[in-house]
Amino acid sequence: MSAARIFVVGVGNIFLGDDGFGVEVATRMRRRPVPDGVRVEEYGIRGVHLAYALLEGGFDLVVLVDTLDVGEEPGAVSVFESELGDAGEVLPDAHDLDPASVMGLLAGLGGSVGRMLVVGCQPSNLEERIGLSPAVEAAVEEAITVVEELVQEQLSTYIGKEHRT
Repeated sequence: MSAARIFVVGVGNIFLGDDGFGVEVATRMRRRPVPDGVRVEEYGIRGVHLAYALLEGGFDLVVLVDTLDVGEEPGAVSVFESELGDAGEVLPDAHDLDPASVMGLLAGLGGSVGRMLVVGCQPSNLEERIGLSPAVEAAVEEAITVVEELVQEQLSTYIGKEHRT
């Protein structure tokens, strides 16, 4: 049995303040060692490129990191399981990274992923500017910890299944 395949993806627009959160998380994670079978990339606003990367297939888990407005205090980090259902017909837009659109495009191309989790951070400022607000900047390390825990949980589950087969 081959190693688990986990893809951690940071997304967002660095020119819209806190929307660059996912990119910052992925950039910092790429500077750290990661377990075998884990790939960490930042895709910014390149939704079509992400769909094609996912088309490579075989990912047991995709962790998408982005800003996510859920009505919490700025800087609050949340984890959600993304539904991988049919998003309907999706017209490719090189700058659209809505997870449903990316997954719809992926499905249209004949691809799929095992499971997708979204690690989101409540934004404070999404105006045109470069740099995260203090509250969101403070949440970057927390989000990295959350992602690392999700990766370890997936790897532990995978190793447990491997030993039972």
